[in-house]
Amino acid sequence: MAAVAAWAASTAFSVGDIRRATTSQDSGLWFRCTTAGTSASSEPSWPTDIGSTITDNTVVWTAISSVYEDVSVLAPSAIIELFELHLDNTLHGSTDVYRFHAGSNADVTGNIVFDGNAYTRFPVQAEGFEMRSGGTLPQPTLTVANLDGTITTLLALVNATTTGNDLTGATVKRIRTLKRYLDGESTADPNARFPTEVWRINRKATETRDVVVFELASEFDLAGQFLPKRQIVANTCQWIYRSSECSYTGTDYFDVNGNTVSTEAEDVCGKRIASCKLRFGENGTLPFGSFAGAGCTRGS
Repeated sequence: MAAVAAWAASTAFSVGDIRRATTSQDSGLWFRCTTAGTSASSEPSWPTDIGSTITDNTVVWTAISSVYEDVSVLAPSAIIELFELHLDNTLHGSTDVYRFHAGSNADVTGNIVFDGNAYTRFPVQAEGFEMRSGGTLPQPTLTVANLDGTITTLLALVNATTTGNDLTGATVKRIRTLKRYLDGESTADPNARFPTEVWRINRKATETRDVVVFELASEFDLAGQFLPKRQIVANTCQWIYRSSECSYTGTDYFDVNGNTVSTEAEDVCGKRIASCKLRFGENGTLPFGSFAGAGCTRGS
């Protein structure tokens, strides 16, 4: 693509056209046509804030970051991709924010500072953010290295607040800019970025010793409701035994295999429906913390 052209007088513009101010008014911003029409005979006084609009005869322009002009002549690999993970105090027992980047840009090998925030280089792979032509919202995935069990430890801390949460509902922000706009560069500009994308962790899809994979959903998807609220695990109770979710307070004790034992010290729940029935009765209400029958096919 060619570099963005300068504004021109008495010219027809279409929605989506991008122009820069002439040299005499260059503010470092670019302007996107948001209402088609014909420009005036003299150049308007351009706004200096991103998102501001200006009427130019019958054309309406909206100020955008100049990062768009740079990207038009650069390879996609030149884009710096930053991520922020925001926890929710109600769901996760913390309001901590984790900032990181994958280090996929060859010009950046260490930590990054942008807009006053430090982003740690961390092995992460993000995929599936592209919008589909059919109009459906993308469902990207975030694959994070589980270095020394770092992510497993974080999940354990979160699950101590909400059993089985696995970071569901946490906010993930995707921020993209260029190296020249990072803090410390001579052309540093915190406003030179693509629109920040906001996602929510929909569920933990995979967890191994090496990686943890999270599925994301747009904050606009399902009118803000994210289903399931926790990962579907078939036939294995997720509640902590004798917790408020479990609700068992009885004095009948059983080992993990369902055999009767005599002391509470020997009492271990087998995490199965059968374990629930031993404690609450064959026909009792079972507070089973899983999805019984998930994955079973009809007739099996």
